Amino acid sequence: MTFSDLRRKEVINVCDGRRMGCVCDIIIDVNTCRLDAIVVPGCFSLTNIFQKQRNIIVPWNKIRKLGDDVIIVDVPISAHCNLN
Repeated sequence: MTFSDLRRKEVINVCDGRRMGCVCDIIIDVNTCRLDAIVVPGCFSLTNIFQKQRNIIVPWNKIRKLGDDVIIVDVPISAHCNLN
């Protein structure tokens, strides 16, 4: 699987069923050449429009399933934005 393949997949959080967005970056351990984490865009809202958007880092051990179209992750709800 290539980085381009990962970028096309939408990330879904199994904790609350929310769409977190698509993979925007990856983190690789240069010593072991292993994928350590995927990065998805942080929240966007009108209240933080002028603030820098914080990305969400999802460690490899929190990825539950790599599907054809989606990546299922198990990230605590407090780790990403509250859209309510």
